[in-house]
Amino acid sequence: MHTQALTLVSHHLCPYVQRAAISLAEKAVPFERVHVDLADKPAWFLDLSPLGKTPVLRVDDRAIFESAVILEYLEETRPHPLHPADPLRRAEHRAWIEFGSAVLNDIAGLYSAKDETAFAAKAEALAPKFTRLEGHLGDGPWFDGAFSLVDAAFGPVFRYFDVFDRIDDFAILAGRPKVAAWRQALATRPSIAQAVGADYEARLERFLAQRNSHLSTLIR
Repeated sequence: MHTQALTLVSHHLCPYVQRAAISLAEKAVPFERVHVDLADKPAWFLDLSPLGKTPVLRVDDRAIFESAVILEYLEETRPHPLHPADPLRRAEHRAWIEFGSAVLNDIAGLYSAKDETAFAAKAEALAPKFTRLEGHLGDGPWFDGAFSLVDAAFGPVFRYFDVFDRIDDFAILAGRPKVAAWRQALATRPSIAQAVGADYEARLERFLAQRNSHLSTLIR
């Protein structure tokens, strides 16, 4: 039995924090959560996170930074594995998690686009990634059989679209029924639903409105 005290150093909006929180919840591992302001990083946080990013997982008096490393540590040390046992499938899942990170980078480019032309170009680049997912997904409800870390990685991706859809219909996910079903299944998974606070959507909308971007003009 593990007796180490775990603390997840978090930011309210960080999708990579959500990945770690989802994994901890799926593994039924107790942990505390501490939020930091990434616009005003405290010295103690910078001591723990050399890159100045969340998440950080404190294990007693030691710290692990970078979400991929945290997820692998939890896989190696805690019950209820979220990776497949087969090495090749496990490697494939790791690759799709990286694909999810690329999607998150594209989403950041979308909400940061300064004008309508740049926004349209970002949306056009993002949509084919969901076409690729549509072609890969099976009968569901999860990415590949049992709930896995790939599902944990994409739960935060679709959470952005919950807010985007309130602003306008950008049609990025349109015409992809398997993706739509996967999105719905992820939204109702308790570990994903509880990975953020009740005020997450309001926080995200405020963040987007302050970006001085095309999307922020649509919000205003």
